[in-house]
Amino acid sequence: MRIGIGITGASGTIYAQRLLDHIDCQQHDVHLVLSRYAKLVIAEELEGGLRIPEGVQEHPVKSMHASFASGSNPVDALVIVPCSMGTLGRIAHGVSEDVMLRTADVMLKENKKMILVVRETPYNLVHIRNMELLILAGATIMPASPHFYHRPSTLQALVDTVVARILDHLGMEHNVSSRWKADPEQ
Repeated sequence: MRIGIGITGASGTIYAQRLLDHIDCQQHDVHLVLSRYAKLVIAEELEGGLRIPEGVQEHPVKSMHASFASGSNPVDALVIVPCSMGTLGRIAHGVSEDVMLRTADVMLKENKKMILVVRETPYNLVHIRNMELLILAGATIMPASPHFYHRPSTLQALVDTVVARILDHLGMEHNVSSRWKADPEQ
């Protein structure tokens, strides 16, 4: 699978790190784009910075020469994690001023899988309406809402509950986090 990963300046860059940690770059063609603000947030949130696995191809956000920013050569799936509300709004309204936004536009017009992992609370009406536009256009909006039923004992285990859902929606097999188990028959 050919996968694009975008990282914006929203808090929650640990979600992007854990996603990168769990995608096999030998098996998948992974392309990475960081917004200008993502770099600032990464410096604040990730001790030692973002660890980019070998095989991941990084592209400058202002480059419009990335092959996947064209409808003639799109990635199979795009995950923007974390996705700021500013980025979500620009995507919802067709603003394609950089390679991340242009790729998102391509994903919508080519009916390709796009997952936006939003990190904001509370939502205002503008956020909701932008999310509605994107859902109607075919995007998946996935708030970074971890689950607690497996009683995660570390921050990494908690973050991985969200990463597991991202991988599920990409159709990738994994054992990143435990799954809900129904009660035994009574």
